[in-house]
Amino acid sequence: MDIRKLQKIVVSALEDIKGKDIEVINTTKLTSMFDRVIIATGDSNRQVKALANNVVVKVKEAGGEIISTEGEDAGEWVLVDIGDVVVHVMQPAVRAHYNLEELWQLTPAQRRKLAEPAAGE
Repeated sequence: MDIRKLQKIVVSALEDIKGKDIEVINTTKLTSMFDRVIIATGDSNRQVKALANNVVVKVKEAGGEIISTEGEDAGEWVLVDIGDVVVHVMQPAVRAHYNLEELWQLTPAQRRKLAEPAAGE
């Protein structure tokens, strides 16, 4: 399935269940493992589980394949692996703690530069 079509299906599925702060990150230049990371927030365990489940249902309805899902039991952070797209649905505190947006938006060179001590330290 075309990556743009898959991305649209995932974002739409998250919006259907009122996912918040949906962010799509293009990772094609950062890793060869997948092309997109999509992150969304749910306000409760129940909503996080519902958001992830709706992604699974909508992708399957469109003929896509789900590689795996993880974290459904606890519902604080559910990962849906769709191959070219990895979806993270998280509660606000978990999302703020792990800050995946920063991790996936920095290139390796930018990360190294941030890790270097500033001149004079």
